[in-house]
Amino acid sequence: MRTAPTAIAAALLAALTLTACSGSDGGEGGGGGDDGKTGTATTESAPGGACTAARVGFEVGPSSAAPAAGDEGAVPVTVTNKGDAACTLKGLAGVDLFAGDKSWALQPQEGAPEETEVTLEGGQSMIFSISYVRGVAGDPEKSAAVDQLKLTLPGDSKVSSFKWPDPEVAVKSESTLEATVGPFLPTGE
Repeated sequence: MRTAPTAIAAALLAALTLTACSGSDGGEGGGGGDDGKTGTATTESAPGGACTAARVGFEVGPSSAAPAAGDEGAVPVTVTNKGDAACTLKGLAGVDLFAGDKSWALQPQEGAPEETEVTLEGGQSMIFSISYVRGVAGDPEKSAAVDQLKLTLPGDSKVSSFKWPDPEVAVKSESTLEATVGPFLPTGE
């Protein structure tokens, strides 16, 4: 059964509204959290301007894993402004998924507004989701055993790395996975 990406995003948003974010600190190189499904990275903030990895914290997960091959799942990424001054996010996050030494740059979710600008006040969080179709386990022609995700915020060059929390991802072509990046949305906090 396939689920529409917008339904997954809505379900994740509702779940995040009802639960508090949790996770352990982890740095570049990824991972963190006692179950290996969340990761956070934080550093000091600077006043005003664009949101950068040096000014925010990230939390990856908890995910809505695809239960079987061909089903859709989603991995939410929460971005929290760790400073007192507001910063802006203009556009979409850049996300690459890695399976060993092979990587794929993800395309925007269909209909995602790529030039939208949102303001992140001090202490405020936004979320974006990585939607994907689960691949067939053990079939390298139909799936990629993704083990890591790397992301950059729009307009920032710093790469933050995290452990991929879900199963394999379906392969659309040699250079494309069946996975997309959604827009920044309020977390409901």
